[in-house]
Amino acid sequence: QVQLVESGGGSVEAGGALRLSCAASGYTSCTSDMSWYRQAPGKEREFVSLILSSDSRSYADSVKGRFTISRDNFKNTLYLQMNSLKPEDTAMYYCKIRLRWCLGYADVSYWGQGIQVTVSS
Repeated sequence: QVQLVESGGGSVEAGGALRLSCAASGYTSCTSDMSWYRQAPGKEREFVSLILSSDSRSYADSVKGRFTISRDNFKNTLYLQMNSLKPEDTAMYYCKIRLRWCLGYADVSYWGQGIQVTVSS
């Protein structure tokens, strides 16, 4: 069974930095795209950043230039380096993995349980 476990969240003052990690397990040698989403209280979950199996990356406009997504394929781990944090970055952050032609599925996605990031002004 595929599991995603996020870590690295916490509380920080505006202007500070945090690094989120998402350790994936339960699969091997599969094509995977990995991404980060976030959800603030009372708001819908929104896209933050994506890294494809080709290593192509994309970011939401709100985090571009401040956040950096990366992955370690040997460790099956996804990262999100968050710099120059703002109070509006406060949210629950979720990692997501999309597997293709893996575990008997043509296309399947899994979510982590989420981790809280709080930025105070």
